[in-house]
Amino acid sequence: MEDAQPAAALAGQIVQLDRLDGSLIERMRHEALTAPAPWKAEYGDFQSGGWWTTSLMNASGDAADVRIADGAARPTALLEHMPATAGLLAELGLNYMWVRLARLEPNAFLWEHRDYDELDQVERHRLHIALHTNSSAFLVTGGTKVHMDGGRIWRLTPTYAHGVCNLLGPDRIHLIADVYADDAYTRLARNADEPTKAERLPSASEAELAERIAAARRLADLGYVEAAEQLLLRLFYSYALPEGTAYDLIAGLHTALGDAEANRRWTAAKSKLLALVP
Repeated sequence: MEDAQPAAALAGQIVQLDRLDGSLIERMRHEALTAPAPWKAEYGDFQSGGWWTTSLMNASGDAADVRIADGAARPTALLEHMPATAGLLAELGLNYMWVRLARLEPNAFLWEHRDYDELDQVERHRLHIALHTNSSAFLVTGGTKVHMDGGRIWRLTPTYAHGVCNLLGPDRIHLIADVYADDAYTRLARNADEPTKAERLPSASEAELAERIAAARRLADLGYVEAAEQLLLRLFYSYALPEGTAYDLIAGLHTALGDAEANRRWTAAKSKLLALVP
């Protein structure tokens, strides 16, 4: 479904920038799939499992250093194995804070969250290039799902609440570059278009939410508490919900189970993941 409603909901959150040469993307894909990458699992609170990253440029120069921070990025040894990728990064001429590969396995999720809250308050932007993807891998932001397909540079504004999933596979691999605003970025950002593959998620009725909550309660009563929590977290990828609804539902589930400590833990998780002011 492609109409004006998703574009309005996505204003400022995600756009398409320059097109890239198809043969270049193929070379970059091959490099991403074959380079000796030290994939690391990080940001465990943000994901279901199955989210892996490895760094191409950062302040330390260590590919296994994957927790992003401000700094002047320099190439890691991994980038030496990826000449096509290094060539594009040099050609763009951007002021890089961090550049990494991000791999999301099938049936894996990055839960609803915001980024950059812990970084310096300066203007920066996040760029995505899809290298290996499939139609069941998509981003959700503003109650709209967007499949970031190949052939373009995408700009995501990660200070908006968003989440990512890869439902069926194969692996989704993106090059992600966090860059500081400068003249090179301004030139790149002039060619911005609204996403062409955006679909507004349906609103959830009270009956639909009640059915999911009841299903989660049945799982919890059988002892599958984590599965119950993930069932509710996945609502973010099926319905256009008010911000933080999934976390509120999980906290409410634990209240119903009489687990005050778990309620407090999920209330705190909501504040942390969504960068809410205490």
